[in-house]
Amino acid sequence: MLERKTEGSIVCPSCGRLISANAKKCIYCGRKNPGLWGYGPLLQKYLGMGSMVPLVTGASILFYVLSLLLDPKAIFQMQGIFGLLAPSMKALDSLGMTGAYAISQGRWWTLITAIYLHGGILHILFNMLWLRQLGYMVEQIYGASRSFLIFTIAGVIGFVASDWVKIPFTIGASGSIFGLLGALVYYGKKRGGVFGSALYRQVGTWTIVLFLFGFFMPAVNNLAHAGGFIGGVLASWLFGYQEMKAETQMHKVAALATAVLTIVCFGLAIMTWLL
Repeated sequence: MLERKTEGSIVCPSCGRLISANAKKCIYCGRKNPGLWGYGPLLQKYLGMGSMVPLVTGASILFYVLSLLLDPKAIFQMQGIFGLLAPSMKALDSLGMTGAYAISQGRWWTLITAIYLHGGILHILFNMLWLRQLGYMVEQIYGASRSFLIFTIAGVIGFVASDWVKIPFTIGASGSIFGLLGALVYYGKKRGGVFGSALYRQVGTWTIVLFLFGFFMPAVNNLAHAGGFIGGVLASWLFGYQEMKAETQMHKVAALATAVLTIVCFGLAIMTWLL
C-alpha cells in the first residue's frame, strides 16, 4: 500500500536539502511542490537509479548469451581469434543489429538495441571492462541517471553517424563507451584546476590510444566511435555535472523513460523477428 507522507521533513529532489513535506515551495532552490503532495519520498525511492554499470553489463551478457542460443551451430564456426564464440549474423539481426540495411527497412529501434549486442567473447569482454573502468568514474561526476542518458545518447549518435555513410551492419557498446570518454574529457576541460587538468590529460590519452587502436583491429566501426565521443561531449554539455547542478527528478524520470524505451525497442526487435 502506498504511504503518503504529509508531516515531517523530506529531501528536496532538486537541491537535496531538508524541507517540510507539505511545503508549496522549496525555501532554498524555489522548486514548486517539492514533496508532490506527500509522494516525494516514494517517487525518489522508485525513480532513483543505482549504478548503471551492472545493469548495462547484465543486459549485454544476457543478449550475448541469447544470441548464441538462437543459432548454436555458429559457435563452432570460428573465424580467427576475434571470431571466438561469435553469434551468427542471423541471430544478431533478429535481436536488433543496426546499420544501413536495418534502417532502410524502417527499423529505427536498432539504434538502441545494437548497443547491447556483441560479435564475440573478446568483443563483449573488452567493452565491459572499459565500461567498468569508465562508468563508475562518470557516475561520480554526473550521477547515475545522467550517466545512463549520456551512455545511450552517445551510442545512438555513433550509430546514426555510421548508418549515414551506409555501413551495412554494426553492433556493440563501444560508441557509448567513447561517449563516456567524451563526458570525462568535457568535465576535465570545463573544471580545470589540478584535478580537472590531470583527468583531461589522462582520459584524453586513453581516447587517442583507443581510437588509433581501432584502425589496427578488424571490423571496427571507427565512425561510431567518433560519433559516440561527440555525442558524449554534447550530452554532458546539455545536462551538466554534479558540481554545477545536482541531479534533478527530471533527470531520473528521463533515465527511467530511456530504460523503458530500451525495453520497448527490444520488444519491437523480437516481434519483427517472430513475424
